[in-house]
Amino acid sequence: MASLPPALDFPKTEEEICAKWAEEQTFKKQDELALERGDEEYTFYDGPPFATGLPHYGHILAGTIKDVVTRYACQTSHRVSRRAGWDCHGLPVEYEIDQKLNITHRDQVLAMGVDKYNETCRGIVTRYTKEWERTVTRLGRWIDFENDYKTMDMTFMESVWWVFRQLFDKGLVYQGYKVMPFSTACGTPLSNFEAGLNYKDVRDPAVVVHFPLVEDEGVSFVAWTTTPWTLPSNIALCVHPALEYVKILDKKADKRFIIAKSRLAQLFPVMNNKKKWKPAMADELYAVEATYVGKDLVGKKYQPIFTYFANTPESGEYFRILSDNYVTDDAGTGIVHQAPAFGEDDYRVCLAHGVIEKGKELPCPVDSNGNFTEQVPEVKGLHVKKADETLIGMLKANGRLIQKDNLDHSYPFCWRSDTPLIYKAVPSWFVKVEEIRDKIVENNKKTYWVPNSVKEGRFHSWLTDARDWAVSRNRFWGTPIPIWCNEDMSEVVCIGSVAELEELSGVKVEDLHKDIVDHVTIPSKKNPGEVLRRVDEVFDCWFESGSMPYAQVHYPFENKDKFEKGFPADFIAEGLDQTRGWFYTLMVLSTALFDKPAFQNLIVNGLVLASDGKKMSKRLKNYPDPNDVINKYGADALRMYLINSPVVRAESLKFQEAGVLGVLKEVFLPLYNAFRFFIQNMERWEAKTGSKFVPSKDTAQATSNPTDVWISAATQGLIKFVHEEMKAYRLYTVMPALVSFVTQLTNWYVRLNRDRLKGLEGGEVESETGLQVLYDVLLDVTILMAPFTPFITEYFYQHLRKMQPSYVDAENGGGSSNPVMVGKSDSVHYLNLPVYDDSRLNQDAVEAMQTLQVIVENGRNVREKRNISLRTPVKNVTVVLRNPSAKVVESITGPLKGYILSELNAWDLVIVPKEQEKEWVTLGLTPNFTLLGKKLGKKMKDFKTLVTEMPHEDAVAVLEKGGLEFEGMTIDTKEELVSKLSFSKEGEHWESSSTQEGDVVVAVDCTQDEAILSAGRSRELINAIQQLRKAAGLDLSDQVEVFFEECPGVTSMESTVASNVSLFEAKFQGAVPLPKKFAPSWSVALRSDSVEIGGAKIDVSICRPAVAGRDGLSEELMYLLSTMEPAQAMDKKSFTFTIDGKEMTLTQGQDYWINTITKLRSTKAISWV
Repeated sequence: MASLPPALDFPKTEEEICAKWAEEQTFKKQDELALERGDEEYTFYDGPPFATGLPHYGHILAGTIKDVVTRYACQTSHRVSRRAGWDCHGLPVEYEIDQKLNITHRDQVLAMGVDKYNETCRGIVTRYTKEWERTVTRLGRWIDFENDYKTMDMTFMESVWWVFRQLFDKGLVYQGYKVMPFSTACGTPLSNFEAGLNYKDVRDPAVVVHFPLVEDEGVSFVAWTTTPWTLPSNIALCVHPALEYVKILDKKADKRFIIAKSRLAQLFPVMNNKKKWKPAMADELYAVEATYVGKDLVGKKYQPIFTYFANTPESGEYFRILSDNYVTDDAGTGIVHQAPAFGEDDYRVCLAHGVIEKGKELPCPVDSNGNFTEQVPEVKGLHVKKADETLIGMLKANGRLIQKDNLDHSYPFCWRSDTPLIYKAVPSWFVKVEEIRDKIVENNKKTYWVPNSVKEGRFHSWLTDARDWAVSRNRFWGTPIPIWCNEDMSEVVCIGSVAELEELSGVKVEDLHKDIVDHVTIPSKKNPGEVLRRVDEVFDCWFESGSMPYAQVHYPFENKDKFEKGFPADFIAEGLDQTRGWFYTLMVLSTALFDKPAFQNLIVNGLVLASDGKKMSKRLKNYPDPNDVINKYGADALRMYLINSPVVRAESLKFQEAGVLGVLKEVFLPLYNAFRFFIQNMERWEAKTGSKFVPSKDTAQATSNPTDVWISAATQGLIKFVHEEMKAYRLYTVMPALVSFVTQLTNWYVRLNRDRLKGLEGGEVESETGLQVLYDVLLDVTILMAPFTPFITEYFYQHLRKMQPSYVDAENGGGSSNPVMVGKSDSVHYLNLPVYDDSRLNQDAVEAMQTLQVIVENGRNVREKRNISLRTPVKNVTVVLRNPSAKVVESITGPLKGYILSELNAWDLVIVPKEQEKEWVTLGLTPNFTLLGKKLGKKMKDFKTLVTEMPHEDAVAVLEKGGLEFEGMTIDTKEELVSKLSFSKEGEHWESSSTQEGDVVVAVDCTQDEAILSAGRSRELINAIQQLRKAAGLDLSDQVEVFFEECPGVTSMESTVASNVSLFEAKFQGAVPLPKKFAPSWSVALRSDSVEIGGAKIDVSICRPAVAGRDGLSEELMYLLSTMEPAQAMDKKSFTFTIDGKEMTLTQGQDYWINTITKLRSTKAISWV
């Protein structure tokens, strides 16, 4: 196996893996293997996106969540059908075409021909599918694009017809004239949940106008509105039946008005100023002449503000006072103007009071594009929002305007065109959601959401207030509503299939779009000779996406058994905005059809925002292109960044490109380096022992090394945790655990065992044991992380599998066959995730290692406080542990002690026994103010004094007792007191650090004597040598000789080396740095550098091993020795040469030695070697 590159190009490697998957059809093969095994079906629904735009971070996030969950299901013995789907119909497509063709009115579409318009729409719906496929595939998401579904497919549309037919047969469909949110840009009504998708803060004109009574023109009703454009359609005023109203004389205007008593401040704003307003000031402003209750005003007639509808046949009941409880006095005047064509409550109230009749025309001078018609000639052709100023001018001119102001408020905008909505009465087809609302609420209770707060909060609130759903749109590109009827609707037929349409009409259709089926007529059964024609409307595209579970498989016309076995779906996932969109329509239709929820488990993700917290905007270019991010850092890094963030629990994420880089640097680079370190040392071990490394679980599990036991236990704990949390769909807890484990593996296990894995501690037997454990852990973690980071795990697996005996079985198609097996199987994604081994869970080992890490981290803090380099040893580390278990103490003072001493470069470690703690620390107590605040009240100050001044022994006793009596109250000392240990031993040579919780105190003896300083200089020299080896590109097994040179007359480094020979021998396989004057003249330096050690400049060189010769040898003999390799000289006791006809013999140990240190030891040239 070739050694791995020092730095891995993650994006390039991922692209190579993508190509490998494509070539080997890995995704398809995974599914085939599951099908062959008969794995349990796991049903997943993918909400269809529009392909009229490119995928953004919201799509990438939701796609990653879906991919992680479905990959996890596949790798836990499930088969998952993952079909891509495309939302092809509706406003997003039509809006683009309207913009492209400059279409502003419905008549323009009819003029060009619906067939041509629809064909133009069809031409763009799949415009970006290839770009989607490329991005989604590059992201590592496995989804079937070959077998995709489109909502414009005839099979899909037929199932939508079937769904509607079921609702129709159950009496859940009706045609109504209802005030709906209306997009004037798109010329169509929207559902209530669509209207809630895009609220914006806007400033609108607000006016107060007056309506003179017919019986007394000198008295007027006063109304306030933020939609002046609706005033030409006013036909009534509404009061609250129980509210108190007053007739006043406005002394300044000398006019009489009727207004709610509690809303006088609308006419006299000074009343809202609490500092300026005094009740006595009222006499200067107005006089109350009469008082009424709202119901007493009902029926009074007033003069219309405009006369456009004053003389119509229907106007006999217009222009009178009505009452309803919806009127409030929290704003305005307590009198609401009624324009039933433009207000849901207005329509309801006017209908209830007989002002209008169901089915009759309403005063509605506004067309489908929001422009005034000729009924209001002064503003004909103007959009309603642009007509406000003209109408206000007219009000002022006819003396009806009392006030004009502006109001800043939140207002609904069209989610597609981003233009303000209006409310407008339109004829629509409705689904009776209110009739089945209780069932929908109950079915929601059967579902499991992550996070649950969205289910029980936002979604539940939406469901409990759900209104009947307007499912029709007055558009062209959509699934036609399958209702055929005569002109007066006395004969209505709802079609549920293509076959039924052919049976009733005699026409066989190949396409169900409007331009085709609108030409199909059905002979009337009631009136022979007449025909039924299809109604004009098409379905709202939300009805289609809500029908997706059935329509994607052409249910019930095909796949009936398969669908019914897999319904409800096991899992869906989308963004928070879908609580009023897809989640809602799925729930409504599944309840109406089957009285079941459509899904069992749901993950809701939050919004991905730009780094400044604003919405991502193509126009503002306030976010990096997703493809650029993937090409820079890799898909795995982006995936992990997104799913290791608050966004997977429905919170917002401010996208930071630096965060993706952070994942690469903090997770993948350390993990790759640890993996590469394993491969290097496995290859070194093979070269050294001449044996092939064969993974052995028995060896890995038989180890007694405490770090081996710990990392194995931590791995099993991680496996257990991942399965538990993934079964609960909590990705937000899984990812932090995986990231934390990578840190434990790379920063602790590998670092603590570097020398052991290199064969420098315990020899090759210990090296193999460590390598077996590391292989076992890397393999488990690689497979476990596969659903989350599919690329890097595939890369690791392809190297790890080659060491398995079963690897040879991969040939001739074996790698893509059952049974799947580590080594044999061609992809990590064919394998089942590891299952934890209960016998290897070891909480004692985990706690002991946690304690080791706390001690080491606090020991390093101490060094930083005193500015002591880690290369300089310290004499003693003393630790106080709060109530440690006996097993932890046993581990820390036993097998783990050496690791702590090594990590802290300390000579001794002492764990203070409990009976001696008071000599080192003081236990301090403080009240838990949060818990005790209400309980103690004013007594808190005395209690705080009592506990904070308590001596150490008393504090210990109080905690052990568990309770403390204080002025007749019992304080729970474990819950209601905060306790911390603090270092208290005297002596300037001591420095301490403790945990934030105060349960561990680490004290270091910082005495710096010559022995300490000498050992520190040795560490610095070792570091310099290692840096030279790294610069020279040497492998661990490459041997060198090291020479150093000090300034003339200085011997401090020689003294240092002399005092620490054993340290160098252990570090460099017996080699010891030597003064340069002893180096053979033919020694070849591989790397040299001048370094500062202990305040002095030292020249250090690493050299190729060379044979050393006796001093005084001739030049010819020295040249001869310079040509000899140490390995060559080692095997021979002597060499015989002929020089100038003279035979000469050189004897090993007298004339030459295999290296310089052997010569110096033999000749005793220096005493310290």
